Amino acid sequence: MRAMNRYGTQAMRHWQQTDPARYQQIPNPETFFTELGEQVESEIQALADALAGPDRPGETYMEKVGRLNMARFNAESDILREMVLIPDPDDPEIDERPETGLAAESDRAIQRLMDEEN
Repeated sequence: MRAMNRYGTQAMRHWQQTDPARYQQIPNPETFFTELGEQVESEIQALADALAGPDRPGETYMEKVGRLNMARFNAESDILREMVLIPDPDDPEIDERPETGLAAESDRAIQRLMDEEN
């Protein structure tokens, strides 16, 4: 069996604490969060590459390192909010419109992963 990466571990802990009822609905949490972590890593890398763009003419080594680090930081922040950090179901600030809210987005992501698992 594959080892769970840090994103899978982070998601598992977060979901257990934030929405235990949703976590309990996952048939095989170890597999689910291992796969979610791999998907998160892949999405972060793809977005970071896109945000960083190509090397710039005359760019110094330190400028390139800064550009790549900032792209990775921004990509990680965006993807974690989208795929890992599910909303607290008890938070009154959450937009709960059926097809547009943050909870609906995370529900669709969960369903896709569960469908792939079966």
